[in-house]
Amino acid sequence: MSTEDKKHRSHLPMRNTTPARFVPYDAKDPDMKTTPIDQLRPPAGAPNVLVILIDDCGFGAPSAFGGPCATPVAEKLAAGGLKYNRFHTTAICSATRQALLTGRNHHNAGMAGITEIATGQPGYSSVLPNTMSPLAKTLKLNGYNTAQFGKCHEVPVWQSSPVGPFDQWPTGGGGFEYFYGFIGGEAHQWYPSLYEGTTPIEAPKSPEEGYHLMEDMTDKAIGWISQQKSLAPDKPFFAYFAPGATHAPHHVPKEWADKYKGKFDAGWDKLREETFARQKKLGVIPADCELTPRPKDVPGWDDMPEEFKPVLRRQMEVYAGFLEFTDHHVGRLIETLDSMGLTDDTLIYYIIGDNGASAEGSFNGCYNEMSYFNGLQSLETAEYLTERIDKLGGPESYNHFAVGWAHALNTPYQWTKQVASHFGGTRNGTIVHWPKGIKAKGELRTQFAHVIDVAPTILEAAGIPEPVAVDGIQQDPIDGVSMLPTFNDAKAPEHRETQYFEVMGNRAIYHKGWTAVTKHYTPWIPDKKPALDDDVWELYDTSKDWTQAKDLSKEMPDKLREMQRLFLIEATRYKVLPLDDRMFEKINPDTAGRPTLIKGKTQLLAGGMGHLSENCVLSIKNKSHSVTAQIVVPQGGAEGVIIAQGADIGGWSLYALGGKVRYCYNWGGFKHFIIEGATKLAPGEHQVRMEFAYAGGGLGKGGKVTLYLDGQKDGEGEVGATLAMIFSADDGCDVGKDGGSAVSPDYKPGDNAFNGKVKGVQLSIAEDDGKHVVDPADAIRMAMARQ
Repeated sequence: MSTEDKKHRSHLPMRNTTPARFVPYDAKDPDMKTTPIDQLRPPAGAPNVLVILIDDCGFGAPSAFGGPCATPVAEKLAAGGLKYNRFHTTAICSATRQALLTGRNHHNAGMAGITEIATGQPGYSSVLPNTMSPLAKTLKLNGYNTAQFGKCHEVPVWQSSPVGPFDQWPTGGGGFEYFYGFIGGEAHQWYPSLYEGTTPIEAPKSPEEGYHLMEDMTDKAIGWISQQKSLAPDKPFFAYFAPGATHAPHHVPKEWADKYKGKFDAGWDKLREETFARQKKLGVIPADCELTPRPKDVPGWDDMPEEFKPVLRRQMEVYAGFLEFTDHHVGRLIETLDSMGLTDDTLIYYIIGDNGASAEGSFNGCYNEMSYFNGLQSLETAEYLTERIDKLGGPESYNHFAVGWAHALNTPYQWTKQVASHFGGTRNGTIVHWPKGIKAKGELRTQFAHVIDVAPTILEAAGIPEPVAVDGIQQDPIDGVSMLPTFNDAKAPEHRETQYFEVMGNRAIYHKGWTAVTKHYTPWIPDKKPALDDDVWELYDTSKDWTQAKDLSKEMPDKLREMQRLFLIEATRYKVLPLDDRMFEKINPDTAGRPTLIKGKTQLLAGGMGHLSENCVLSIKNKSHSVTAQIVVPQGGAEGVIIAQGADIGGWSLYALGGKVRYCYNWGGFKHFIIEGATKLAPGEHQVRMEFAYAGGGLGKGGKVTLYLDGQKDGEGEVGATLAMIFSADDGCDVGKDGGSAVSPDYKPGDNAFNGKVKGVQLSIAEDDGKHVVDPADAIRMAMARQ
């Protein structure tokens, strides 16, 4: 453990040179004194720091906390360190990550929910105030080397393109010197859209060659740490390792999923009971606590159709394999520290989930998660899923599991991710390992803690004060409180007595063991939400009722009112008000009040542009539009992709096949509408144009496609239906190729670049013809944006 030194570390950056008191004419002057150049280093004894944050994993999932998914690495770290069984997150990913990396409550740091639904309100804007320096930046300005690997879902959507601004990117204003990963809510583990720093890059190999993002990012992290210690062994590092796992899509090599064959045949209700028994035996929950009942909004296993059950079982097998596979690669990273002799002096946080398990797969789970967000999940019938059961988890799938599994993996608590009112959404098992700073081995810590407490703990362990000013800007105080006193004292007083929770109107307040909570909406039932004042509040004494099983609101109305008043005080203090439970209005940037990168009705894309997320490209959904490309065809004829947007799970592509122009509209992977031109392209320069006349009448309707070659009509056809809300949460738009998985079945991933030259492509929205009227009720039903 470090102690503060004599440097003035409260104002960052620190002065890096000192003026000489005496300046002789001649350097050989006997009175000449040479001042050594002072290299920036943290206080002596500052440890290396490794923060591991797993995505979308419930308290009852990992074996380290009694779950069914084997996590031997987590168990080993816990045996040499501490388990925290009352550690909390915010119930949703962007918010937890902003809180973790700043030490501030998520609304206070501008991240009420996810970046895609940001509004103009300060607590909801997704803009990190410059009065809140990120932890990584504070550590870097104190002499740490810093790197991030994996998921970054804190970049405002209008800043997420390859031209920035990069103020909230990891290597921009985030304080990390190196970044390897993806920007956004989730990643295709087989075909990710990757960035190194701020530069878009391609994966080093294909799935057929053995590629998986989990292995790749671990290799990068191992390489970075090895290089850092080779070149600057006297500098500690801060590494933030944040896999996209185990967020959907649940992608894992088949042999890892097969390890769990038959283990979930009894269903999710039985799994809850088994997990609950293991948790008591393990001691991570009290022996006298109750298993909360399954809510009526979660179907019972016996209520599920028999024809669905084989697929449902396989969904859970795939997820379990995914979590064990993830833990395995975390183990590779830990083994590297062991082999280099670094483990004893590395403070490791292993936070198993940025929120509870996700119920965004809805009642039946899905083969293509985007079908849920586009209102097409009814098409994923038992027959459809059964035909694809062997592909779940593989490169062709984009899968998620059913809500029943999510609920079971949050055992023993109520509800799931997004439900910030209850512990099922917010309580995540956490392990802390630091042999040099923690004497205890294999002990349990029961103090109430929150993700905002991690940053001040790390600063205290490093002997670095909370900065007063950074870059000349006065800093707001950190909201978190250090957990360090609990490291070596199991009976240390609770450092955190009060904590609010809120996401989309689901809200709660914790104070000295009491919780007052209200679930405002159910994530997988997009019905109209009640008025905020009509929400029903519950009251729990968690000092006696560990799982929030006994509602005392009717017995103790005065205590409930006291807690409700405290929620309003905390909500006012931390920018939670005004509460905002809107969905459709927040998806639309115009009504949400956030900027958009692309303005107007046209966008010109240059040849070679790529990795463009949907927020970086003119939206052509639910409206008439055109795509015009200027291309040069080589001798021998044209082949390959001119422009594509989306992936094999949905999107569109304009390309050449057999010398002719083709347009493919991929309707969620359910059907491909392909229209081909009649003329073979001669060598030379041509203009290729696709016009889409939208049929109108609501969202997701079809339309007529007309192809033009050098201004002359060359083909036409019908597209029966379109995707209303989203093509892909990961695969973007590429000019001159189709990166990632392939939109059209006519070509393969990774081998589809246009063989000539694409000089430019213009996207244009037709003048409003009144056909594409958006019904808000219809939009709300389908617009369950990426959570």
